[in-house]
Amino acid sequence: MSSEQKSLLHTQTGPSAGAYRVAVVGAATLKGKEVAEVLKDRGFPAREIKLLDDDESLGQLEALGDEVSFIQNATPDQFDKVDFTFFASEEKFTREHWKFARNAGSAIIDLSYALENEPGASVRSPWVERQLDYLVAPELQPAPVVNAHPAAVVLALIVLRAQHAGALRNVIADVFEPASEHGQKGMDELHEQTVNLLSFQQLPKNIFDTQVAFNLVMRYGEKSMPALETIERRIVDHYRRISAGSIPTPALRLLQAPIFHGHAFSIYVEVEKPVALGDMAQALAGEHVNIARRAEDSPSNVNAAGQEEILLSVARDVNHETGFWIWAAADNLRIAAGTAVECAQSMAAARPRGQIQ
Repeated sequence: MSSEQKSLLHTQTGPSAGAYRVAVVGAATLKGKEVAEVLKDRGFPAREIKLLDDDESLGQLEALGDEVSFIQNATPDQFDKVDFTFFASEEKFTREHWKFARNAGSAIIDLSYALENEPGASVRSPWVERQLDYLVAPELQPAPVVNAHPAAVVLALIVLRAQHAGALRNVIADVFEPASEHGQKGMDELHEQTVNLLSFQQLPKNIFDTQVAFNLVMRYGEKSMPALETIERRIVDHYRRISAGSIPTPALRLLQAPIFHGHAFSIYVEVEKPVALGDMAQALAGEHVNIARRAEDSPSNVNAAGQEEILLSVARDVNHETGFWIWAAADNLRIAAGTAVECAQSMAAARPRGQIQ
């Protein structure tokens, strides 16, 4: 946890500790479970955390720290006097239920991206905001906050840091998408495809509509929703929104990798004038970034699992004196959940309890 987070948390854990009622919608999803875990890990001052989801998950038990809670139905009455609602559900479910939370006066943090184009909605990344020294003014009744896509967060932070080493001429990025970005169903389909391929059986294609096991693809089948190109455009849009146009937008290609969890990144950065490798590494280092110093610590999606840091290595391009290759990996679910909880922490200072009259 950063010094800023500790300071913010310290101010919230005095007499008013436990002041807030929280709901996690989509509590049975991968993102929902991660949000609930981060809320507990960071000691978010919640007197109650409601776990809500669709009919398919009703009654399911989920751990909340040392406690166990039942998942309940996301009916309008469940949002009564809820201060913060995290939507970690599928986009359709969020669209069908978010106005219940809004009408109850709850602050809304959307991890599903369903509200990214709602009037007044803001796409946020506290990591990038701190890097830009940008202070978000607290609002008594804020519009929905949409979590920036974790790949956009990683790219924006790296490019912001890289330009401190020298003016950037060019940035190119290949982003490798994990199955977990499609939730548990995406993870299950990759697993089933892997097993079926090894046993020479027909492949399930309900999520990706193409073979992703033992494969690397630049587009899904026609029946897959959302399309890989849609996700690619979202990453670029979120990158621009959180960086406020202060850095170059990379030429970006999103590829579906045969991995279950964690984003991987191959980023080419070209500066206008020669820069020492050590100076580039020093510029990239800092909060939320862990630079590998040894070969055995080389970044990978496996090593990044469960961490809130970006694992990173940097090397000079062998053919271009001003070019650098950055290889990075990050836990997509942990960064998404951490971003959501940090957004709620920053909103808590102006948050009265219960519904705003």
